[in-house]
Amino acid sequence: MLVGIDLGTTNSLVACYKDGKVEIIPNRLEKKLTPSVVAVDDDNNILVGETAREYGYLNPERSAKVFKRSMGTDKVYELGDMKFDSEELSGFVLRSLKEDAEVYIGEKVEEAIISVPAYFNDNQRKATKRAGELAGLNVTRIINEPTASALSYGVGDSGKMERCMVFDLGGGTFDVTILEYYKNIMEVYAIAGDNFLGGEDFTHVLMEMFLRRTYLPITMLDIKSLNNVYKAAEHCKCSFSESDTAKMTVNIAGQYFEETFTIEEYEEGCKELLEKLRKPIEKSLRDAKITLDELDRIILVGGATKLSIVRNYVQKITGIVPEFCVDPDTSVVVGAALQCAMKQRDKQIEEVILTDVCPFTLGTEVVKFNGTFEESGHYLPIIERNTVIPVSRKQTVYTAYDNQKYVTVKVLQGESRLAVNNLLLGELSIDVPAGPKGREAIEITYTYDVNSLLEVEVLVVSTGLKKKVIIQNQENKISEEEAEKRFERLQYLKQNPRDDEENTLALLRANRMFEETLRPDQEKIGEAIDEFNRAMNTATRLEVENFRRKLLELLDEIENKNFTGLMA
Repeated sequence: MLVGIDLGTTNSLVACYKDGKVEIIPNRLEKKLTPSVVAVDDDNNILVGETAREYGYLNPERSAKVFKRSMGTDKVYELGDMKFDSEELSGFVLRSLKEDAEVYIGEKVEEAIISVPAYFNDNQRKATKRAGELAGLNVTRIINEPTASALSYGVGDSGKMERCMVFDLGGGTFDVTILEYYKNIMEVYAIAGDNFLGGEDFTHVLMEMFLRRTYLPITMLDIKSLNNVYKAAEHCKCSFSESDTAKMTVNIAGQYFEETFTIEEYEEGCKELLEKLRKPIEKSLRDAKITLDELDRIILVGGATKLSIVRNYVQKITGIVPEFCVDPDTSVVVGAALQCAMKQRDKQIEEVILTDVCPFTLGTEVVKFNGTFEESGHYLPIIERNTVIPVSRKQTVYTAYDNQKYVTVKVLQGESRLAVNNLLLGELSIDVPAGPKGREAIEITYTYDVNSLLEVEVLVVSTGLKKKVIIQNQENKISEEEAEKRFERLQYLKQNPRDDEENTLALLRANRMFEETLRPDQEKIGEAIDEFNRAMNTATRLEVENFRRKLLELLDEIENKNFTGLMA
């Protein structure tokens, strides 16, 4: 079975195409969204999703989130006495989604199409693919998130040509994509973005505003208190979707702190973040060689576009009312599932031909004459950014020094004129006959396919000697043996059993609220926890469910009284 997966910074989803429609697959807690959070408990069990998030409130040093931003890097997360990189953490999330899909569909899930931010570079895309492999999935295609969203919005369904801007602001990344749809062809014109801008940053603005108002020094707060502030800020941010004012209430060491914010104050606080949205919009239009007047639609995608200040800002700088008709949290996974149906040539869906683009310029390092002397370290573009893929481009270079015996081709990705400021994807060397500089011609051919794989071929014209490789970043490249070891290690680690998930989550929430409340609520929660623990050890499954329901009802009642009451 082939499934579509939206591996998000904040939340992840999985969907399939079944019986002529897309079905978003509920997780083990019967929810569509699985938080992209991983934790390791005291028994070294791996927790994923909402359970991991709840555990992280109590044990922040043993949990990790927002690790998607570190994909393709060497960053290591220490969870207790265990260490993981972002690929492995993403692998846990993907494995959890895979298990949920298998239970829901009733058959083995071995293949997936995974979405990534359009502005992800080569390293990040390959890291995403490896994360899928670590979860036991064959990743048959990587699809750009805005392209997937355009499919879910039904761009082009009117039968006429439409030119759209997809504005995708998720939990941790931001993409702008200009595309055109005519008949059954969807052509991407340009991509721009920022991989370090998203809803998380808008939450941090409220955190900082709250800490300034309450005069709470951030350096004096422990990580658990900061987590409480963040959780309250996230809740406060979401409240702005229903009201122009929102209150933020935080319990720190038994003392409640409360502040009220207006939407105008919040917008002013987010002014710098909002301005960061402008540059990718302008860049994408410039690269696509079109004006705002030539756009038919602007489509909002990603959970952070639920913020009214974001929607209003987009309308303000473009003069176009953006569309917000499809659930921005699910549009990407719906598009990924539609792509699954197209790949499987499902007869109930019309095939759409997708023409995507290369998001970054690909080139190599060369020597140039600067007017006085030969200077190394210059960047020679071979495939320019926003070139339609698949694409193959050839560039001829010449030996730079007398008696040069070999040429090293550095494969680079980026936009800087200096090679050192661009991302090194890999390199290869080839022998050339020694002689005067400039005599030997070397043809370099870059071929970039729809799965973002780059093939580099180098040919020495005079000798016919040729070398061809699929480029991978050498720092991140792992051998098959190493990959197998990582796979076995992750499979060996025990993830929290599906059947225990609801009970584990209920207890974690109860323990977290016990710490957040004061007497007599603490006593009520403590008694309910003891009662529930006894039931799990001695009662039947049905009785355990009843005790769990009673515990959750008590927690809801206390939470509403303590927090909603304070915010009234």
